[in-house]
Amino acid sequence: MERNIMWTPWAGPGLEHLHLIQYDGGILADGVIIAVADERPFRARYTIQCDTSWRVRELRVDLLDNTNMRIDLMSDGEGHWTDGAGEPLPGLVGCFDVDISATPFTNTLPIRRLALAPGAWADINVVYVALPQMIVQPEIQRYTCLATNVSSGRYRFDARSSDFTAELPVDADGLVEDYPGLFRRV
Repeated sequence: MERNIMWTPWAGPGLEHLHLIQYDGGILADGVIIAVADERPFRARYTIQCDTSWRVRELRVDLLDNTNMRIDLMSDGEGHWTDGAGEPLPGLVGCFDVDISATPFTNTLPIRRLALAPGAWADINVVYVALPQMIVQPEIQRYTCLATNVSSGRYRFDARSSDFTAELPVDADGLVEDYPGLFRRV
């Protein structure tokens, strides 16, 4: 599989381009985000390396401005994380997926990894990355499979630390088509 996907915000200027490649050894997602937060534009690039089971193994996020801020995280695929220097990050133990605030792509990770049947749900721990602040913290989320078929699916996303809920239509590859109020596929 090789896909190029673009999303734009529902409101305000912005664009994301995702290049997604699935190969024999795993999955590589390479995305560039141009967005506005708190009335200030920002640019960021992320790469996410997953194994063939869609378990995140590496995450890199670069803020493309004069701060040159970077997040480098590695995972063993079993819920243990280290930073770019190889130092353990005990606060992230038990997190399997990542959620980058400025992209709908990261919803694909648990959707593909969990492969839930219609009606099934799972609470998961994720590494949440807030952009453009570059804040990393654990978060609990719930995914519920509402429906699936060979060409599409629908999932409900619940942020367990807030009242935020969204119903996400996805394509056959689990990529979000529309994230009501936040992102839409171009």
